[in-house]
Amino acid sequence: MRPATLPTNHPSTRARLGRAAAGATLALGLIAGGNALTSGAAGAADNPFQRGPDPTNASISAERGPFAVTQQTITNPRGFGGGIIYFPTSTAEGTFGAVAISPGFTARWSSLSWLGPRLASQGFVVIGIETNSVFDQPASRGNQLLAALDWAVTSSSPAASRIDRTRLAVAGHSMGGGGTLAAANTRPALQAAVPLAPWNQTKNWPNLRVPTLIVGGESDTVAPVAQHSEPFYNSIPAAAEKAYLELNNADHFFPNSPNTPTARLMISWLKRFVDDDTRYTQFLCPGPTAGGDTQEYRNTCPLT
Repeated sequence: MRPATLPTNHPSTRARLGRAAAGATLALGLIAGGNALTSGAAGAADNPFQRGPDPTNASISAERGPFAVTQQTITNPRGFGGGIIYFPTSTAEGTFGAVAISPGFTARWSSLSWLGPRLASQGFVVIGIETNSVFDQPASRGNQLLAALDWAVTSSSPAASRIDRTRLAVAGHSMGGGGTLAAANTRPALQAAVPLAPWNQTKNWPNLRVPTLIVGGESDTVAPVAQHSEPFYNSIPAAAEKAYLELNNADHFFPNSPNTPTARLMISWLKRFVDDDTRYTQFLCPGPTAGGDTQEYRNTCPLT
């Protein structure tokens, strides 16, 4: 059962408030004899965080989205080991949500770097981090993800003015995915979390309240889904909103090269919960069906 009330910064609450305000605005326009709004204009009025054109299967599968992107190397930050920040060059549509992403054990950001421009071009600021040590454990990686988000909104960040600090998310691979769970558990104000082939010795997350998408690989022998992704998913309360995608025949390293099934769902999840953009619910609920790239998909069906 969902709680009777949600915090005002929860994406579902913000979306409902935005829809109520938009409905009143549209009603006044009709009373005044105004013309009917187009679907895109109505959506923008309904949700001030909406960015980009109406999505399609082709648009969420594309290697690049509608926004031109630039990137800068992160040097000498506090709390994490640097990395690269990617962000849209245009500010015409306002600020953007931001997501910090951690690589896995012994890996560097280069192992996930395809995600930087792919997500940023869809209308996000992406902080691809290097960890303080490639041997850092999940709890440390979670702290570093949060440190990266904190850094991204300071004057040291070239994208600070582009970020809406109320719309932040975390993601990561392997121990970085385990760190993603830890970060979301620590900071419930985050709007979304996306662990990829996550590894963590902590299996239960009953206090996690951040909307979480877990992507696992059927053939993962490093973090087998039966010992990691599935227990993580099952332990997260349904009230948090959650989804689990298991990729057919995928091993532990599926995020280390461009992976369109992962990108499609990750983009949709971030759009839905970081941007409150219900145009993307169609890709999450009911979501992928078994067959082809998908072994299994479970979800709590995000609020619309």
